Amino acid sequence: MKNIMENQVEKSSWILSEEHQQFLNSQIESILLFGSGAALNQGGFGILDEKGEVMNVPLDTLQNTRMTHCFSIASLINPAYGSLADHGVKALLHLIQDQYNGGWFYTIGGEHSSARKQAYIHAFVALAAASASIAKRDGAAELLEAAISVIEKYFWDEEESAMQESYAYDWTDAEGYRGANSNMHAVEAFLALAAATNDDKWLIRALSICERLIHKHAAVNYYGVVEHFDKHWNPVKEYNIEDKEHKFRPYGITPGHGFEWSRLLLSLEAELIKRNHAVPDWLLTDAVHLFDAAWNKGWNVDGNPGIVYTLDFDGLPVIGARMHWVAAEAAAAATVLFKRTFNEEYETSIEKIWSYIGRYMVDYERGSWHHNLDEENVPTDKIWRGKPDIYHILQCLLLPNLPIGGSIAQSVKENAALFSF
Repeated sequence: MKNIMENQVEKSSWILSEEHQQFLNSQIESILLFGSGAALNQGGFGILDEKGEVMNVPLDTLQNTRMTHCFSIASLINPAYGSLADHGVKALLHLIQDQYNGGWFYTIGGEHSSARKQAYIHAFVALAAASASIAKRDGAAELLEAAISVIEKYFWDEEESAMQESYAYDWTDAEGYRGANSNMHAVEAFLALAAATNDDKWLIRALSICERLIHKHAAVNYYGVVEHFDKHWNPVKEYNIEDKEHKFRPYGITPGHGFEWSRLLLSLEAELIKRNHAVPDWLLTDAVHLFDAAWNKGWNVDGNPGIVYTLDFDGLPVIGARMHWVAAEAAAAATVLFKRTFNEEYETSIEKIWSYIGRYMVDYERGSWHHNLDEENVPTDKIWRGKPDIYHILQCLLLPNLPIGGSIAQSVKENAALFSF
């Protein structure tokens, strides 16, 4: 167990090479600078286009949670980013929060349908609140209390040991759908909540979600993550077959989520060990199988470099587009697996994916990473417009120099001396 907690990587490792470390540091500085341009004078953060200019779209809760999370982490290394973290907390408390019904809208200023209260969004509110609280940002304690209250009251279902999906704006009309994506991000949020509150119940809840979605369902599907379920947790494999490119609920299997789940299982394992809880052996075993399945079925599967966006249930490509967040999560998962197992195959994967990112994803001219590439690795806006996301990018840039743990904010706080920007 000692090696699991120490997570030491040999100094000769490619991950710690001077060239790669310089690349990571320059990208961290670049992505934070790019993201800073999203701050709005009227409050909150906007959506950035390919050039880094704010687009004229409704105020987006997901964008504001992710930016608040990122700048809270950044403030632990460079206090200059604290004002941006505070800017985000203030927006989440006063601009986007439903002051009458409670909870958070999906967007403000959009169509009425965007007012549904979604588990996915509230998981990110909790993540932002936890990271801001760990960073001791202004208003973070109030935001954390509000986020936990809504999760406890509406989303966490003790009987199902998982999250309910969504409601109408007034908490009526509960959706008869259960989603792996929202529950995956609940695991991420719960790991952060455990660090922010020092309450182990969040780890136990995260474990129960992982057991249902991964050890029960993904394991019998050759470790392709089943994304869509009915309210009784029966897989719905034909879900969105008529809307295969849905931004949050695409049809089929998403290799990017296989990588993300793999990393989260190892993060949960590390936290359970740290807090002296029993640790199921399947956390490591399933993490390995998840990564291997996503890599073997997604990487270069159509003959072109990169990882396809989605697969069908026979493992064949459905959407061949390359998404920036998929590459980021592949790099993050390979890094954590290498730290956990010291298996050189993962270091080989790390080199391959970072080489790919450096060649195709990074926009050296205008900043950030291209969010969508087509099957030929040419930038496109077919699925996502602009460059709103620095969250996946920043995390995968930080993880190579952090020990495995549940909350990235807490880990950065404890290892801030390793960074300088």
